[in-house]
Amino acid sequence: MGRVGLSQERLIRAGAELADEVGFDQVTVSALARRFGVTVASLYSHVRNSQDLRTGIALLALGELADRAADALAGRAGKDALTAFANAYRDYAHEHPGRWAAAQLRLDPATAAGSAGVRHAQMMRAILRGYHLPEPDQTHAVRLLGSVFQGFVGLEMGGGFDHSPPAPPESWARVLDAVDALLRTWPTAAAS
Repeated sequence: MGRVGLSQERLIRAGAELADEVGFDQVTVSALARRFGVTVASLYSHVRNSQDLRTGIALLALGELADRAADALAGRAGKDALTAFANAYRDYAHEHPGRWAAAQLRLDPATAAGSAGVRHAQMMRAILRGYHLPEPDQTHAVRLLGSVFQGFVGLEMGGGFDHSPPAPPESWARVLDAVDALLRTWPTAAAS
């Protein structure tokens, strides 16, 4: 069995493709070795173990998703920015289900701090500045947006909306309208 030009980057990209094909939970160093037709031992000079591989895939996915969201946000504000950002996440999940799952992987604090996850939060905060939310309301709203996006997409990807009409895109549009309306009338802590 040859080494076929292996590198850490190539293994992580191949792992991300494998995740999209068979599911993130199925990605292991052994599965990747089978894909390349090499021994497992030949991969250990590039990745320490399956967790290292999975972390690399998560970081790749977070970066891809941040780039996609940033492109979608360019030149937008208010509800238009909120919708573009949300649609970038949902579209990515549909196109790359394994990578989407990888982006949800819990990272250790140091890895998370150096990841593109920070850019995600910064973009959400940029959107929320258009709604004039002060702190700590902005942090609460970031958590709300993450919960709504992750929750809806997770249920949709898991078939949770397959049992009845209307189709998920119609509900998604209504959910984004509702989130926009809530953000416009957000009850600030000072008003409580």
